[in-house]
Amino acid sequence: MSRRQWPVLRTYDADHLDRISLPLGGIGTGTIGLGGRGDLRDFEVGNRPAKGFRPAVCMAALRTRSGAGVQTRVLEGPLPDWAFEGWRGATATNHGLPRFAHASFDGSYPLGRVRLDDDSSPVSVSVEGFNPMVPGDLEASSWPTAVLRYRLVNKTAVPVNASVALSLSNFVGSDGTHDQTGDNRNTVVTAPGVTGIRMEAPTLDARAESAGEFVLAVLGEGAAQVSARTSWSSASWGGGLLDFWDDVTSDGRLDARGGADRRPVGSLCRSVDLAPWSEGEVVFILAWRFPNRRAWRSEDHGIDVAEYAEEIVGNHYAEVFGSPWETVQRFADRLDALEARTVGAVSALAGSSVPAEIKEAALFNLSTLRSQTVFRTADGRFYGWEGLTDRTGSCFGSCSHVWGYEFATGFWFPEISRSMRETQFGLCTDDRGHMSFRVGLPIEKARTWRIAAADGQMATLVHLYNDWRLSGDDEWLRQLWPSARKAMEFCWIEGGWDADADGVMEGCQHNTMDVEYYGPNPQMGSWYLAALRACAVMAEALGEPDFAARCTALADAGSKWLDAHLFNGSFYRHLVRPVEADDLIAEGLRHPSMGSASVADPDLQLADGCLVDQLVGQYASRTVGLGVLLDGEHVATTLESIWQRNFHRDLSGHFNNMRSYALADEAATLMCSYDEGNRPARPFPYFNEAMTGFEYTAATSMIFDGDRSQGLELIRAVRDRYRGNRRNPYDEAECGYHYARAMASWSAFVAWTGFGWDATTGVMSVDLGRIDGSTFWTVGSGWGTWTQTIEGDHLVGRVTVEEGDVALRSIAVAGVRVPVSLREGSAEVRLDLPG
Repeated sequence: MSRRQWPVLRTYDADHLDRISLPLGGIGTGTIGLGGRGDLRDFEVGNRPAKGFRPAVCMAALRTRSGAGVQTRVLEGPLPDWAFEGWRGATATNHGLPRFAHASFDGSYPLGRVRLDDDSSPVSVSVEGFNPMVPGDLEASSWPTAVLRYRLVNKTAVPVNASVALSLSNFVGSDGTHDQTGDNRNTVVTAPGVTGIRMEAPTLDARAESAGEFVLAVLGEGAAQVSARTSWSSASWGGGLLDFWDDVTSDGRLDARGGADRRPVGSLCRSVDLAPWSEGEVVFILAWRFPNRRAWRSEDHGIDVAEYAEEIVGNHYAEVFGSPWETVQRFADRLDALEARTVGAVSALAGSSVPAEIKEAALFNLSTLRSQTVFRTADGRFYGWEGLTDRTGSCFGSCSHVWGYEFATGFWFPEISRSMRETQFGLCTDDRGHMSFRVGLPIEKARTWRIAAADGQMATLVHLYNDWRLSGDDEWLRQLWPSARKAMEFCWIEGGWDADADGVMEGCQHNTMDVEYYGPNPQMGSWYLAALRACAVMAEALGEPDFAARCTALADAGSKWLDAHLFNGSFYRHLVRPVEADDLIAEGLRHPSMGSASVADPDLQLADGCLVDQLVGQYASRTVGLGVLLDGEHVATTLESIWQRNFHRDLSGHFNNMRSYALADEAATLMCSYDEGNRPARPFPYFNEAMTGFEYTAATSMIFDGDRSQGLELIRAVRDRYRGNRRNPYDEAECGYHYARAMASWSAFVAWTGFGWDATTGVMSVDLGRIDGSTFWTVGSGWGTWTQTIEGDHLVGRVTVEEGDVALRSIAVAGVRVPVSLREGSAEVRLDLPG
């Protein structure tokens, strides 16, 4: 496929560009945002979040010479209305420069295209930004680079000479929080087919968090086409910009200047000749290396991690990649192939017979893996914040109860998911089976957080099962199983979550609502059932039938009890059961300050509320192929209740005393609803909010076990809130930007297609009723497509492995297993349709 044929999942018009910032960068490397109007923003490459930060000079300019004369304008669309007023006039960067009158944005992550046009310009421009992202290939998806391609189209019947100049201040030492310099200097570097400007600060403290290097490079041969300058004029009163503008306008080239700025500006320019009605392109590559990542830095939930905040844990990408200039040269040689692989995978997903909103939610939220939410330390381990504030991480520690909701990493990049399991079971779980649900750093401090979360600990067991199921790696499972078994057995300790070992969690249960629940409830209870089912399968596979039988018996008993005692005819409720005294609660289960002050008369409970994710355990169980956990009729009724009670098409009259991620005229699914007069005086903190990860959980459950159209509307409501004018489509928030739980959106794609994979048996499953035409699939070790057509009384299906190694032995279609031997390529399946 030509790199020109980028798929588009959504186009944003001029009224929906203001908040768009598509993260360009690799997994664990940081990113630079491509703005909706063609600008660059959110330079978050310096080891921390940096919303709104950009170098003082940051712009691309286009100069054209044609029969109509010479024109120069910044390669950006119109400014938003809010940027027109400030104490010094307009507030936007580059506000005084001529720009294009019309702009729109085509999005299909990780591909973003800004379309710029103006009636007075002889050329139209597409600004194409991307970084490779290939399912199952972590290495290909982890380049510390951003590609900017300016595609120019001559709209006239006469030749046009066009020059594109990209300028950037040397911001090394500055990351939005720090502003240090160290003899910052720019140097022109060249290699066959590429010219660059290396930006350094050689005398900056080598241990500084913002110390590193950055390279701005342009592809192309020959001095006649490429020109550069390493600094702008230091003239006062805007003279530097004036001089640059005059220079590039005069002949479409850059001449050297001898400025002495604290942060010298580097500029690269390339010229192309465009025949009438033809097109050309100018390609820039941005690359970076900032090695000094610190340990967690957070004022989080009453624990002081600042003690370790100056510890350097490093960046894995900085170990793999040398100088950014070397990275540029390596990347330039692979650019076409990496782009083709990325476009191939995204095109397959975009072409799936799945509603656009589900595809968009599933794909766009993968941008979180490129954000500062996710990082990889020098030793190769992966970690994640829950989300990000403007300048720091939000809630440290790869929080198990937040990350437990998302299964995208397991299906797309299993190394990330498996790394988290290895840390959770190998380092965070003690001999009792108590798992610190936040990981400390440096890694020797893994158990610094001495609290276990009931939902998080159960979620890790479900994820362990899924990671094993997708890989078929029995040896890997065997290494982690002793700790995993202890993590399950921990439920049954005295004063624990299920101290009487009856399959029901009744004890003090710290959870993702940042409080403790007391007594049986569907949220923890369903997670427990899913974990028991997962442990039963894993134990059986590892030759422990007695433990498998015990887990199965508890799951059966717990399921019956929840249906008999928690289902109230409409939904599953929480039976609040106080504890007589603190010392009856096992050590490490209760946070000292976040939950109820009294255990004998607890507040901050769910109680009789209809919770958005009360079926979260079944959501997870269905996503990973473990099946249903609770009575089907009860589940269907519960989902209908969530739809009727919690989903609102307009929040204009809604009262919310906490954070607002949806408001005013927007549609959303609220966290909880209560009958009039039946709400606790102080319910759990977030009951009045709406948060996308929870909404995706409910929607996915509806797709699996309820009304698919209702699930689709819930997802449509989320994506309509993130449509560019109010919020960034590539940044769903919940207690922080780029929130990890939002990646639960991938499960909705899995649910809609009904596609499944079990590497332990080599069986790929297909649900006839859920696919109409074709679908994309990814299973960690590879990705491909499934297509199906009806020919008379037969279904003809074709499975294709596009990349990777998928040891397929059979396909289960509508319950019928058909032998297929395939590792790569395609295979056809023909089946008689049910009468």
